[in-house]
Amino acid sequence: MKKVCIIIPAYNEAPVIKNVIKKSKKIFSEAKKEYSIDVVLINDGSKDDTLEQAKKGGAIVIDHILNSGAGGATLTGLAYARQNNYDIAATMDADGQHDPEDVLAGIKKISTSNTDLLIGSRLINSNGMSKTKILGNKGLSFITYVLFGTNVTDSQSGLRIYSRKAIDNLDWKSTGYEFCSEMIWRAKQSGMNIAEYPIKAIYTDYSRSKGQNNWNAINIVKRLFKQRLTELFE
Repeated sequence: MKKVCIIIPAYNEAPVIKNVIKKSKKIFSEAKKEYSIDVVLINDGSKDDTLEQAKKGGAIVIDHILNSGAGGATLTGLAYARQNNYDIAATMDADGQHDPEDVLAGIKKISTSNTDLLIGSRLINSNGMSKTKILGNKGLSFITYVLFGTNVTDSQSGLRIYSRKAIDNLDWKSTGYEFCSEMIWRAKQSGMNIAEYPIKAIYTDYSRSKGQNNWNAINIVKRLFKQRLTELFE
């Protein structure tokens, strides 16, 4: 039986996180004959009661006293998976945007392939996504290709599945949302196999209010260019 760690970075997600965790655990229990799955929430310096709600939901909780950003929280989750000898890890968003069924499908897919980093793409079938979000995600995926030479359809997806090789070796420097693109670059540098599979995105008023906007995408691009240029001339 393979050990699986579901990592959920969270910052001020108290209104929904308990239900997100409970729904996820219910779906994951359907695969208990194949996988031993733990849900690990990284409370990234939340100012609300995300910590308490996550505990009520039944997650293992790691508490950051200070906010370290999505990239820093994800690194903490992968470090936990590495230290506790998980065979597979997965990351999913805390706002309920990801369907746990899609997470489970990705776990099964990476179990039977030689993929190291499997990205759940909302752009393979973009039904339900606004044109603005589609444009923003495609733009950032194009920038990721230009800067790092890796062609993926949805470089900003938070639903990702990691092999043991990825758990042991993936590392990055970014702490903000630009880490999504940097992670793909680091995986390529480490000789990892990268693939995508289609997922759906669940958009609610809450998840729309928490999501990234295209203005923030400009800041992401600036930071990615700066980092790429810095490393080119080191």
